[in-house]
Amino acid sequence: MGDVSRIGRRSAIGLAVQLLAITALAVITSVPAFGAPPTNKTGGHKTTPTGYDISYPQCGESFPSNGAFGIVGINDGLANNLNPCLAPDPSYSQSELYWAYATTSGDTSQPKVSLYVDTADPGNLYDGDPVADWPTSGTTPYGTCTTMGGASTIGEDSSACAYQYGFNKASQDASWLTKAASAIDSQSPSDPMSTVPGSYVWWLDVETSNTWQSGSSGLTMNVADLQGMIAALEANGVSAGGVGVYSTSSQWSTVVGVTTAASGSLWQLPDWIPGARTLTGAIANCALPSFTGGVVSVTQWTARSDGDYAC
Repeated sequence: MGDVSRIGRRSAIGLAVQLLAITALAVITSVPAFGAPPTNKTGGHKTTPTGYDISYPQCGESFPSNGAFGIVGINDGLANNLNPCLAPDPSYSQSELYWAYATTSGDTSQPKVSLYVDTADPGNLYDGDPVADWPTSGTTPYGTCTTMGGASTIGEDSSACAYQYGFNKASQDASWLTKAASAIDSQSPSDPMSTVPGSYVWWLDVETSNTWQSGSSGLTMNVADLQGMIAALEANGVSAGGVGVYSTSSQWSTVVGVTTAASGSLWQLPDWIPGARTLTGAIANCALPSFTGGVVSVTQWTARSDGDYAC
């Protein structure tokens, strides 16, 4: 599959780089804002702007090393599934969340640890069958999510229910992060990793390979779905500057249309753009226009593993 589809592509990548010996580092207590690189102790800018992102396809593999930052997937390919090696687990020798916390240097404008979550808007029916976790209630900026009426117990295929669906998925993601970080903290010897969702930057992975609604009404519901996800993260303490989008201009426009100030919380989100095959290409992609009207903060290139460049 093409290099802009992370889910399909990454499952075929065999990571060959050896993991560094894990050492305890400082606790993460706050998220730096997207923007200019932080200064080091001598007053100069830090100069190691490359990192890696990993998720469920790398479970049981050797993880990349020598990165300045790490971005870890919360999900297992679908918005309602948990990455099985996010936290310490007997099935896997390493926790991906702990990898990002303990082996990255932090010498970049990006925080040492960021997270990304899968997104989708399946609607209330998929292939004619009810979507099991589609909501049937909820008060939203789009009104009340209700059932279809009559004897039906299926939630309406509406912007209100789409918003609630996104809110529910991101709330679950936040709880999974807290549980994973708590499991890391409870190990002996303890490493005090922050369990607070607001201590991290979160990226919404918006790709056409996931399930989305179509047509003008579908685009409106997709927008509502993503707005619900952002609202849930903010309700869990994530700042407005702590949410960005992983996508491409073409995929973003297919899913949500054109982003303007009328798009509410989707307007001017930071971008993480894939598509390059070399570090040089990733650096060049920092100059691409933002599909959200914001800034391009991170770009990705794919070689033996998914490398990322902090613009």
